[in-house]
Amino acid sequence: MFLPRLYPILDAACFPDAEGLFAAAQELASSGVTLLQYRNKSGNARLMLEQARELNRLVGRRVRLIMNDRADLCLAAEFDGLHLGQDDLSPEAARRIIGPTRWLGVSTHNPEQLAEADKTSADYLAIGPVFATTTKANPDPVVGLEGVRRARQLTSKPLVAIGGITRANARAVIEAGADAVAVISDLIRDPRKSAEEFLQVLG
Repeated sequence: MFLPRLYPILDAACFPDAEGLFAAAQELASSGVTLLQYRNKSGNARLMLEQARELNRLVGRRVRLIMNDRADLCLAAEFDGLHLGQDDLSPEAARRIIGPTRWLGVSTHNPEQLAEADKTSADYLAIGPVFATTTKANPDPVVGLEGVRRARQLTSKPLVAIGGITRANARAVIEAGADAVAVISDLIRDPRKSAEEFLQVLG
């Protein structure tokens, strides 16, 4: 699989309403972004499905859409992939639900979790938080660039770095061994312009 360098995450909690979320998705799709993850930790399933279906309608032809956490909603909204945290379904249980062709990603926060996830059918692995992050209530300990280097040695799967990544530090994260950087906060203000600047930095 080829993972694009920029992996934007649309977190519903970062937007005042659904319209803001949808507008950001369209701006990101217009910037040249080819992948988006939809994350909603507080919405009920019906609301999440409505939003996911609308995202698919608006940008699904232009970008690969990844659902956070929910294998059932990934299928129902006809998304292209699923991303799991450590407290979600096991990768193998999720794989049975979403089938062999959809992308499956797994978040890890230390070498032990990464080595474990590497043995699964996950298509790519995420490591983080690389830097301090404000988008999680109880973040795991920061792993730093050294944690990215270590993760790179432990897996040959595509590696996504996440947590506090900005236009200023994204290049260093790629140089430490990540294939892609997942970004939330640094794309919220003026998403299209921000994404274009990220894509320039990442080359």
